[in-house]
Amino acid sequence: MKAVILAGGLGTRLAPFTQVIPKPLLPLGESSILEVQIAGLKRCGFDDIYIATNYRADYVQAFLGDGSKYGVKLTFSRETKPLGTCGPVLLLREALTEPFLLVNGDILTTLAFDVLYRFAIDRAASLTVVTKEIVTPFHFGTVEGEGDYLLRVEEKPDFKLEIVCGIYVLTPAALELVPEDQYFGIDALIKAMIASGRKVARYRTTDYWIDIGRVEDYRQAQDVYKEHFVHLAPVSV
Repeated sequence: MKAVILAGGLGTRLAPFTQVIPKPLLPLGESSILEVQIAGLKRCGFDDIYIATNYRADYVQAFLGDGSKYGVKLTFSRETKPLGTCGPVLLLREALTEPFLLVNGDILTTLAFDVLYRFAIDRAASLTVVTKEIVTPFHFGTVEGEGDYLLRVEEKPDFKLEIVCGIYVLTPAALELVPEDQYFGIDALIKAMIASGRKVARYRTTDYWIDIGRVEDYRQAQDVYKEHFVHLAPVSV
């Protein structure tokens, strides 16, 4: 099975770490973020993996090689200008002739990618979006009232939001809506598909998930590495 990892971001919110090292290659225990992703994909049967690069592309390719040391085949593409989430995928269109997994390069999760893939195939949707409910505490009590009197009070309620996890399954047909050589994000693709009457499936996960976008996220990923991901440390084959 095929997967695409988007690994071309600048990682500006993770400075100063990313001034030297591309965000997907930041150390994580004895591994790196991208190596943990590759190992997780391989464990679920994805052994044909495409790495979409931009920032420090040569560094990323030199570090990972052809994938043989991870037991997978790695192919690299390189955008010459920022193309968003979907634009880099269009550069790989000729190779993506079957449904494929798309993952942001700063995501760590215990999600079973093979289960997601089968779910997407069974739903016959051109695009399947992984979502997760996030609970955010609110630090103030809230009230409802009428005139000069209170009707209800709730002490520090939690906000529950369903968010997009940066993990998708696409069919080649989904790429028909992506414009050539233009910045085009996955949000724009979702809107375009819904507007055109195409099915967009939703896969709701309760698995562990973290988006390593900020310094505090990176610190949290370091803390949970031994609990969730140490078994995915790269092993030469």
